[in-house]
Amino acid sequence: MRPAPDRRTFLRVGGLAALPLGAGRPASSGPTPSDWRALGQGLDGRLVRPGDAVYDEARRLFNPAFDRVRPAGVAYCAGPADVAECVNFARRTKVPLAVRSGGHSYGGWSTGSGLIIDVSPMNRITQSPGRATIGAGAKLVDVYDRLASGGTSIPAGSCPTVGVSGLALGGGIGVVSRKYGLTCDAMESVHMVTADGRLLTCDADRHPDLYWASRGGGGGNFGVAVSFGFRTYRTREVTVFFLHWPWAKAARTLRAWQAWTPTTPDEMWSTLHLGNDGGPDVQVGGLYLGGRADCERFLDRLADRIGPASSAFVRQTSHRHAMMIMAGCSTLSVTRCHRPGSLPGQTRDGRLSRDDFRGTSHLAYRPLSEAGARALVAQVARPGNHTVLLDALGGAVARVRPDATAFPHRAALYSVQYYAHRAGAAAWTGNARAAMRPHFGDHAYVNYVDPGLSGWRAAYYGPNAARLARVKAVYDPGRLFRLPQGV
Repeated sequence: MRPAPDRRTFLRVGGLAALPLGAGRPASSGPTPSDWRALGQGLDGRLVRPGDAVYDEARRLFNPAFDRVRPAGVAYCAGPADVAECVNFARRTKVPLAVRSGGHSYGGWSTGSGLIIDVSPMNRITQSPGRATIGAGAKLVDVYDRLASGGTSIPAGSCPTVGVSGLALGGGIGVVSRKYGLTCDAMESVHMVTADGRLLTCDADRHPDLYWASRGGGGGNFGVAVSFGFRTYRTREVTVFFLHWPWAKAARTLRAWQAWTPTTPDEMWSTLHLGNDGGPDVQVGGLYLGGRADCERFLDRLADRIGPASSAFVRQTSHRHAMMIMAGCSTLSVTRCHRPGSLPGQTRDGRLSRDDFRGTSHLAYRPLSEAGARALVAQVARPGNHTVLLDALGGAVARVRPDATAFPHRAALYSVQYYAHRAGAAAWTGNARAAMRPHFGDHAYVNYVDPGLSGWRAAYYGPNAARLARVKAVYDPGRLFRLPQGV
């Protein structure tokens, strides 16, 4: 569960941590070419620099909107010692630092002009009864696949190439949240390299404040997570479903869905998509932790409120295959359910493409009124290529106190994600959120980080913001880890 670092890692991390800030050289305005060469030679992993053959691929995130950013270096860290080497290098040379796991940051904050610490090579996944140790760079599709071999899983999302680190540190809304909670709720420990180069094991007994902050306080704020210990749950066959209704019933479906989902058992998770991406569409999809007959009985209750669905897909299948369906990879192998390439986190036969998008969010603490439902449908009906995704919460999520972890939105009924592509995407997401603010308020989800969001500190963290700031002051007083919306 908490593997001790090997002797080499202990000596390198511990020795570096013992140095005072800036020890060994005078204050610097930035790294020299010899500094970069020394960093590359000191890593067991790989440092990619401008001019290297793979540089253009290494610097790219999932979202092509950030392709203009050209980091000075991308360090693919093989282990905690490499991370400590990079952290001390950044502190010593004053180079800006960014941390990358899956590269899915909505704000592009897993890249920058300085050094990128990429933890993708640290992707080992091991199991013991009721527990799993997962490297911070593991991609979610691989987590699901590896744990499935032992008949277990963790509560998590659906995007296959997201890194488990970013998902868990920001909370982790997912497809079994109502039964098993958020990803951060299953986190029992996190191993983290902090700003002074130390490798810390954080749990309920050791560095408990940092452990608390790592459960919903957002990635890139307090240090570089290198591995996690999670509590697992036993899997069984499940039922997945996708139902569609005509656009004319969009507002009715929204009102019916938000009234229906709290009445269902925790085993039922669902999501409502109101889409206008190639044409208007209303879809309720989800996953039921049980058999098809019981699932259909609950779905019939929803249809009674709306009217018959225009199309329906309901299938009982293995938990492993259900996660592939939710990932949009139902016809692909696990290796093909990746981005193509030869760098860590990619596969040579990968088939997944990047996505140019803009996004923002709300958390719904109360049901939308009839007027609110009409307002949301009107925003989706505007010209463009966009979708609003409403993911059910409640159940196990709501049974955790808002201050028990850094994730504060325990009373929310569902999350709301505004997601848009192509021309006009940024304008639509901003306008849609502003239009719905009178109905939803100001709450937002840090994993759907929005650089244009005002009042973001209260929106993401609510009353937990003050405690997060105190944790930051203890573990990163010099603010080495610095984000535009950093704690």
